Amino acid sequence: MGCASTVADRTPTAMGGLPEDTPARPSTPSAYPAVNDVPPPRSSTVLSSADQKKLEDELAAARSRAAAAAGTGKPAGTAASQ
Repeated sequence: MGCASTVADRTPTAMGGLPEDTPARPSTPSAYPAVNDVPPPRSSTVLSSADQKKLEDELAAARSRAAAAAGTGKPAGTAASQ
């Protein structure tokens, strides 16, 4: 907790503190990370241009096979279907 929350807890209501019927703060920390908590760096690297092209070609081939199996003859996502 920051300084402001502890000061507000002890400030009288007449001076802008918390009302008397305010529930107590939870003793366990929030499930969400604090604002300044930074996630650890990623262990994976960015795909190279050649790897990205290979992956896109594989996905296009899979899309074409799925369209052929469905009997549409036109792969989804092509200019004709948009």
